[in-house]
Amino acid sequence: MSLSLIVGAIELGIIFGICALGLFIAFRVLNLPDLTVDGSFVTGLAFSAIFAMQGQPLLGIILGVIGGTLAGIVTGVLHTKFKIQEILAGILTMTALYSINLKIMNDQPSIFLYGINTIFTPFANKLVIAGVDFGNVLVLLIITILLVVILVFFFKTLTGLALRATGDNEAMVRSSSINTDTMKILGFAMTNAIVALGGGLYAQYTQTAAHGAGVGTLVLCCASIIIGETVFGKRRGMLHHMISIVLGAILYRLLISYAFVLGLPASDLKLFSALIVVFAMVVPQIKFGRKKA
Repeated sequence: MSLSLIVGAIELGIIFGICALGLFIAFRVLNLPDLTVDGSFVTGLAFSAIFAMQGQPLLGIILGVIGGTLAGIVTGVLHTKFKIQEILAGILTMTALYSINLKIMNDQPSIFLYGINTIFTPFANKLVIAGVDFGNVLVLLIITILLVVILVFFFKTLTGLALRATGDNEAMVRSSSINTDTMKILGFAMTNAIVALGGGLYAQYTQTAAHGAGVGTLVLCCASIIIGETVFGKRRGMLHHMISIVLGAILYRLLISYAFVLGLPASDLKLFSALIVVFAMVVPQIKFGRKKA
């Protein structure tokens, strides 16, 4: 693969690594699957694109994050207050977001940002190495590092520890007079806020915003988490876990790019993605079985 192709894969890997950090909260910390992410990704993308066209790309990303937060709160309330199963609650919110996101995009199925200033524009051609622009990588790394630092700090606070405890042993947490419903709603809100951030970055990075771009976000994020855990291990420590997730997302995108170089048809992308996830989940089981034998 050429250097430019590798850099492009790394850039997309970091963006989906950010999304995976969001899903990590619901998927690993709370042990609750959240299908809302397929919709909240597009929420962030839609706000980002619309406001970028109005010359306010940063505001668009911020509003996208707020929109994702609200989506997560709705899913959390449906699950905790109305006792709807978490999977169904996520599906209901995701379904509602299908129409809401289209309204945000002014009923346009796709928006193109070619020639429009984005948060990446000021860094264009500022860090060129071997003829390849690393400006986007720099921006995405800064955002990712800030996000990881914030999350690591948060999970060391009393609220963060309560959130982690809710996923580990809900009954024990309730006996400690901690409102587990509030913790779950907070977890869903954080998950979808971060995924929406990834969606907003994706829109401005690719300079396109398609209404159907969120399809498969859950699979992509799960792949990043599982690949990261399989390749880099599950050591105790939130910082190591989050770095592994981002590296897993980058590795996943590199695998996808390499598959395209080898001639993988675009129509087979979803199948290839599913096979990667299955492979990453099966390998640890095979290793465990051998050790047990």
